[in-house]
Amino acid sequence: MSKTATITTRVEPALKRSAEVVLEKLGVNTTDAITMFLSQIVLQKGLPFEVRLPNAKTRAAIKELEAGGGERFVGSTSEAFREILGTRKKPER
Repeated sequence: MSKTATITTRVEPALKRSAEVVLEKLGVNTTDAITMFLSQIVLQKGLPFEVRLPNAKTRAAIKELEAGGGERFVGSTSEAFREILGTRKKPER
């Protein structure tokens, strides 16, 4: 199938550059990434990810964090999960 349709869109330059850096690491150009995105929309008959408005609990948590409250974790996501689950790594000997 030949690619003859054109999509023109405006995005923030920093967002475009950041996306291109990630795509380059994946070995995919922007055109192919957009084609994959559109293909997934067709296959899934909707956006290929969940899009929802936050519920009341999530909105309250966001508001708390924006006000400087809430619990904060320092370190990687893996370390935070280990801390939450109580499965910290044992010190190496």
